Amino acid sequence: MALPPAFLPFAGREPESILILKPSSLGDVIHTLPAVAALRSHWPKAQLRWLVNPEWAPLLQNNPAVDDVAIFPRQSFRGTLAPLRLVSWARRFGRSAQSDLVLDFQGLFRSALIGHFCKRSAFYGLSDAREGSRFFYNATAAVSQAQHAVDRYLALVRALGVPVSNPLQWPLPPAAPPPGFNASSPFIALHPFSRGKGKSLSLAEVHTLCEALAPARIVLLGRSDSTPTPLPHVENWLNRTSLLELSALLKLANWTLSVDSGPMHLAAALSPRVLALHTWSDPQKVGPYPPEAWVWKAGALFQRGKPETRLHAPNLVDIAAWLTRQTP
Repeated sequence: MALPPAFLPFAGREPESILILKPSSLGDVIHTLPAVAALRSHWPKAQLRWLVNPEWAPLLQNNPAVDDVAIFPRQSFRGTLAPLRLVSWARRFGRSAQSDLVLDFQGLFRSALIGHFCKRSAFYGLSDAREGSRFFYNATAAVSQAQHAVDRYLALVRALGVPVSNPLQWPLPPAAPPPGFNASSPFIALHPFSRGKGKSLSLAEVHTLCEALAPARIVLLGRSDSTPTPLPHVENWLNRTSLLELSALLKLANWTLSVDSGPMHLAAALSPRVLALHTWSDPQKVGPYPPEAWVWKAGALFQRGKPETRLHAPNLVDIAAWLTRQTP
């Protein structure tokens, strides 16, 4: 594959240090993992640092693809003086985080500003970066909004001549279930709530779905200010797991049934046994990445890699019936 001329300086030579700019969100951090895994495999001696929001740092600490985790104190940049504080912080961070190669997967003004102060040799981003961030880059990798986020991020490392393995690698740190969790009995993980507007199930819908899945063991996961009605076959672990404990439970689950959310993408990184419930979001752009993973949207079930093959499932009871057939 011919490389864009501006990317040629890194073809055939290994940078001593690489800085990844992808502070948020959880789903986007997960989507960036295969690109970073490819960098690690291709340039194993490079010192790889990742700038991330503190809440997602546990997924990168003790991660085999990452040498150093830098914390982006996003909460510090609020109010009328936020731009000045950001510039001051970016200058200080740049003095301690100078890197041969800086890659901006976030594509916003603040990430580009940080990269500008951190670059020693080259600074690259994506062609659809926003807020004028492209003016900071030495070059951009051509991407389309029609692509899945994972493919967009992989385009940036491919532009550097970095090969990408098949199947993709999703490096994550070791994780253990929360104390007191029975890991020996099969279960379906249900993640029904999302911060995204219009994505969550209502409490009544959660109850309907759980009743329809009975007598299968259901483990409720995620965050919620409300508590669903208790049912004998449902274990409520809402608000009771750390991020790594959540990761461990999603890996153990026979299936994960989730609304479009960061934990859904975490589950898809761990196993293709995922069914993602989409309301308005496009599963081909932001659904579970593995083509074998399942999606429900507009009354139909289908594998993301085979959107033309659809099963009629107009409501939650039909979804539960299908999932029951997939679970021993």
